[in-house]
Amino acid sequence: MQTTISRLENGLTVASTHMPDAHSVALGVWIKAGARDESEGQNGVAHFLEHMAFKGTRNRDAAHIAREVEDVGGFMNAHTSREETAYYINLLPEHLELGVEILSDILTASTLPKHEIERERGVIIQEIGQSLDTPDDLVFELFNKACFGDHTLGQSILGTQQTVSSFGQQELKGFMDRFYGSNQMIVCAAGLLKHEEFVVLVGERFSGLSISAVPDRSMPVWQGGDSRADRDLEQTHTVFGFSAPGITTAQRYDMLVLANLYGGGMSSRLFQKVREDRGLCYSIFAFAQMMSDTGVFGVYAGTSEETANEMLKVCAAELTDCLSNIQADELLRSKQQLKASVLMRLDSVSATMDSLGRHIALFGKAQNKDQLIRSIEAVSIDSLSILIAKIIAGRPAMAAVGPVSAVMNVTDLSDLFSS
Repeated sequence: MQTTISRLENGLTVASTHMPDAHSVALGVWIKAGARDESEGQNGVAHFLEHMAFKGTRNRDAAHIAREVEDVGGFMNAHTSREETAYYINLLPEHLELGVEILSDILTASTLPKHEIERERGVIIQEIGQSLDTPDDLVFELFNKACFGDHTLGQSILGTQQTVSSFGQQELKGFMDRFYGSNQMIVCAAGLLKHEEFVVLVGERFSGLSISAVPDRSMPVWQGGDSRADRDLEQTHTVFGFSAPGITTAQRYDMLVLANLYGGGMSSRLFQKVREDRGLCYSIFAFAQMMSDTGVFGVYAGTSEETANEMLKVCAAELTDCLSNIQADELLRSKQQLKASVLMRLDSVSATMDSLGRHIALFGKAQNKDQLIRSIEAVSIDSLSILIAKIIAGRPAMAAVGPVSAVMNVTDLSDLFSS
């Protein structure tokens, strides 16, 4: 397995990982702009634009795009996150040229047809409605708001019905023209391919791109809020968390190891103490959400209103205990799980391509498996203790959906970590 990175004359980054035993190719385009980079009043425009990418170009209509990829057994999709937007296609190696052609067409020749905008507007409004009707989706939307308030990191990636209803060609094209430039894009691939041939194909199709703006991101201020939606549900869905280091810091691996040890797999502390020992919930997990300049370390759980406070007390007690009582065997187990995850992803062309694009977008270079393994192995009991002390010294944020009147507030939750 060999990774090679090239840069075209127009500033476009082209990267590929040759996987000689693969039987397919995954290729994609990463744009270093996402929902965080939307202007005021345009919440949801990055996601709307992602939906519109496959809806028509100067050379193909929406049906033609879909058929052309699926006629050769391919699969295409896209996603929008806080700080990136990605478009990708999986297909057989002999159809690599077609994949590059389709991706270049939807990103350099999109016509954003008005009738497709209206149709997709309805689809996205339905998506927003479904999210609002899904408690374990809604609680994370409320939690982001409790963490970051009116900052764009606190807004829904989907947008609101009001903002989505207002977007037209001008707003969509404006976001694309502003950020979809050669300096903001990474075209990457993984699988059975030759880098030199890939670079030639990309150069032929993307040579017309020019430089675009680089997102001017403001640092969010942690709010430590408490956001709730009282709903007539069987369960109370709860999320709490703390301000934490971002993904570009040296502590990112400590974050991952801690999240896994504290609330990752079935052997984690939360699974054992909250679910297995006390039977307080069916679903509980810890997560490390990391952006370029900030992060969140948190916990989600679904439980009854009557047991929610006990569950929160156990969560607080276990995280506090990790300050001084992490055992060598549980640390080793957590690191082994993460190392296995890194190595298992290498068997997938999609996962390899995804990691390649994301690493270059964040760090400006690819990270090989040996570097990743060494970084995970370097995490120690002492480094985790330093991270935990830093995290719980701040005020938490929390959100709850369901029967919530009896659930403790964020001030009471904060007291659990300071007592």
